[in-house]
Amino acid sequence: MTSTVVHLLRHGEVHNPEGILYGRLSGYGLSERGRQQAVTVAQALKPHNLVRVVASPLQRAQETAAPIAGGHRLDVVTDERLIEADNVFEGMRVSVGDGALRSPKHWPKLRNPVVPSWGEPYVDIARRMLGAVYRARAAAEGGEVLCVSHQLPIWTVRRFLEGKRLWHDPRARQCSLASLTSLVFREEELVDIVYSEPAGATDPTVTGA
Repeated sequence: MTSTVVHLLRHGEVHNPEGILYGRLSGYGLSERGRQQAVTVAQALKPHNLVRVVASPLQRAQETAAPIAGGHRLDVVTDERLIEADNVFEGMRVSVGDGALRSPKHWPKLRNPVVPSWGEPYVDIARRMLGAVYRARAAAEGGEVLCVSHQLPIWTVRRFLEGKRLWHDPRARQCSLASLTSLVFREEELVDIVYSEPAGATDPTVTGA
């Protein structure tokens, strides 16, 4: 039976001195540390049979993908479905106690964490990510493919595939910067999910990550 691996890579650290929720905003690239994280992942994946590299259209994802694609002499293919989740707090500081969450005018946006009420519904995130995953798997059948995305989309599709509820505590996400969530398929059947941190662990709640 044919085995295919779809690696979901979270982008590296972003240069964000203002500490805002940048979401889908343009102009947010990797920090120096983030660029090093991308190189570290590229080195870790060098022995792998990568036949395709796909990335979210956002700058931080494209910059993370570049050294990995270059190391395998591949182009970076863009898939819009890998983009960050939409969020009504985009462009604001949202740290508890000193940001948008402190203002009563924003509290109604937090009324329903199950959907969630402040952003793209979890179920919609899961569906678009599944589409990207299965397209990537089909394009790289028998090999390995890397998809560079963002923390919430990766964590949401993982929970969906594991049969867990999609709403969750963000502090409990297992999705460090530049981490790999690797989906192992036999033919079209998912048989394993393997998590690894080639660039080391980071706090999932750090603002600007």
